[in-house]
Amino acid sequence: MQKEVVNRVMIYGYSDQGFNINGNQVMGPCAVLPPAILQWNVGSYTDITEESVSLFHMVAPRIEILVLGTGARLEQINPSALALLKRKGIAVEIQDTPNACATFNLLCNEGRVAAAGLIPTPISTALKLTEE
Repeated sequence: MQKEVVNRVMIYGYSDQGFNINGNQVMGPCAVLPPAILQWNVGSYTDITEESVSLFHMVAPRIEILVLGTGARLEQINPSALALLKRKGIAVEIQDTPNACATFNLLCNEGRVAAAGLIPTPISTALKLTEE
């Protein structure tokens, strides 16, 4: 039996300006919808609304879990945005961005259909990982 090849996405680093995703420098907030990486039109966690999360439930294959990175700290997200995702059957994990990057990488490594919405962190929490 031939095993299906899965498009793997890995977040290798993040900074106050953006992210290194599979060797691509992505500036500013981004939506990671494997295999696509898109600019995400949010400035801070307060901009995460029903409209800004709508792209996560319009893709195929259907996302199992969405990891939201709210910046340097864990922040509360608009309840209506969370309710929309729940109605669409998408589990949501909200974390500060450093932990959201790690969680997203873990979920992808497990073969889960995961997506991420990430807001860059201030420079004091920036991290750069090296590829092995």
